Formats: sequence, C-alpha cells, structure tokens
Amino acid sequence: MGIGLYTIPDVANILNLDGNLVQRWLREYWGNRFSVGQDILSSWGKGRDKAVHFFTLIEFYVFYQLRKQGVSAQNIAKSHEIIRQELDNAFPFANAIILTDGKKIFYSKDGDLIINADKSKQINFKSIIEEFCHKIDFGKDAYALRYWPLGKEKNIVVDPHHQLGQPTVKNTNILAETLYSMYTSGEKISFISSLYDVSENDVKASIEFFKKAA
Repeated sequence: MGIGLYTIPDVANILNLDGNLVQRWLREYWGNRFSVGQDILSSWGKGRDKAVHFFTLIEFYVFYQLRKQGVSAQNIAKSHEIIRQELDNAFPFANAIILTDGKKIFYSKDGDLIINADKSKQINFKSIIEEFCHKIDFGKDAYALRYWPLGKEKNIVVDPHHQLGQPTVKNTNILAETLYSMYTSGEKISFISSLYDVSENDVKASIEFFKKAA
C-alpha cells in the first residue's frame, strides 16, 4: 500500500535512537497529544508490538531533530497542532519542511516564506535556512516520499513503496539487511557486490547502517 510498516525496534534502528525513548515518545505524543482530531491512525498495536507507518516515522525524525535543536517538547506539540490545522493535514511534520531557530518552529508554504508555527503566525522572509530535514525527499504534493538514514551521499534508503519501507539499496528491492547478514556470515564485500549486482560502496553502506543501529 506504500505506507510502510515499522515496529518500535525498526524506528529505533532506522533513526539510531534508544528503543525505550521511541516507545515513550510514541505513546505520549502520537498515541495521545498528536492523535486528537486525526482521522488517520498514526500507529496500531500495543506496547513494544506497536507498529507505525512511514509518515509517523518521518514525524518522529522531525520531532527528534527539533528536540536536538533545543525546542521544548511542549512547543513542538503546540506547533504540531497549529500546523496541522493550518495545512489540514494529520501529519504536518511529514508534509512541511520544518525549520527552527532553536526557539520557534517554522514551516515553509513556498520557496520564500517561513511562517512561525505559534499563535502569532508571523510571516518572515528567509535569509538563512537551517534545513535539518536534508535526509528527507518530498514529493510535489509536499508529502515525504523517502528517508535517507545515512544521508543522500549513501545509497541506503527507506522508501514505503519498497519492501514495506525497510532499508534497501537505492533503485533496487535488495534489503540492506540481506547484504549485512552475508557480511556477518563471513562473505567478502567483493563477493556480495558481485552476487547482488550492487557496488561495493552499497555493501559498505549497508554494513555501516547496521553497525550504527547496533
């Protein structure tokens, strides 16, 4: 269906986060604060068996990046609701390109304007954009299309239209986990590359991804 399927361990591995933190934030925000007024479920299941779809994964990534920038969880929750209403979108953090100055949250409705996601909705012309969502591809409709866990310089991609959204090698249906498993079984990188007709750099990127997640 192109929505992906991610358990809490999947979210933790893909975003390189602690699983307990993922479980707590998903329960507190997507299971409570962010779910108010949403017609689309952000998650299903219970406890560590809870699963989420691709837009929730992207929203979690944006939420975490905002926290890293020093934005309080309370301000993020308030801004999520304001942007949700403004865009009429149940998953605003997976739709708009979110920017921050460490105090306020902004979202871009076109190439030149940034709107403060607080009650003032003050419009600012942007001069310097701090784009921490550089790991996300957005489509023409501004919805998130895919996520690059190692950055776009590496060919490991999370795309909900391939392998239920599990990390794959770019432009293939080859799971990064498959390449990594062969490597941990003792196969040489050159052999894995030849067997699956991918570059040695793609095999190395798969190894890098799973070593980071370990």
